[in-house]
Amino acid sequence: MSHEPIEKNVGLLIVFVIVVISFGGLVEIVPLFFLKDTTEPVAGLKPYNALQLEGRDIYIREGCYVCHSQMIRPFRAETERYGHYSVAGEFVYDHPFQWGSKRTGPDLARVGGRYSDEWHRVHLLNPRDVVPESNMPGFPWLADNSIDASKTPDKLAAMRTLGVPYTDNDIAAAGKAVEGKTEMDAMIAYLQVLGTAIPVKR
Repeated sequence: MSHEPIEKNVGLLIVFVIVVISFGGLVEIVPLFFLKDTTEPVAGLKPYNALQLEGRDIYIREGCYVCHSQMIRPFRAETERYGHYSVAGEFVYDHPFQWGSKRTGPDLARVGGRYSDEWHRVHLLNPRDVVPESNMPGFPWLADNSIDASKTPDKLAAMRTLGVPYTDNDIAAAGKAVEGKTEMDAMIAYLQVLGTAIPVKR
């Protein structure tokens, strides 16, 4: 079959290009839905507790994902700096996941447990107090804003509809778990759990 008619007909060429790209995309993407490594949680992975989930919402609200990725690529330069490369099974409870590709600041995929709570508190209030060359803005209002505990159970319930295995007891206790906590407390709780499902050598 001569390909000349296809090359001379722009409409037909567009159709064929779309068909080929669609087929190639399906061949690459569909198998991922059947691989356990990408659809099942890694051993030891637990859903965020109520305070951590609130912290994750604040992380998104404040736009932290604009400057920080949460995905360590499997390259030596990255694993030596940040630790074990990211695994899909770590993120099965993240809706949406926070991988990202922008790194104005360092990747946060393995930041959990790397610094103390107090370090994070000082860093969030004024980053230059602990990292003099930092260009990150401070977030002092997080220390003043309280978590609205009345909304937390609804957040857990919404996540359960997306497949996160929260129990009725988890949802019922969520409000009390965050009562009296500040947004700073929640953010720190979230940061301290990032990447801790996979043991990392420090």
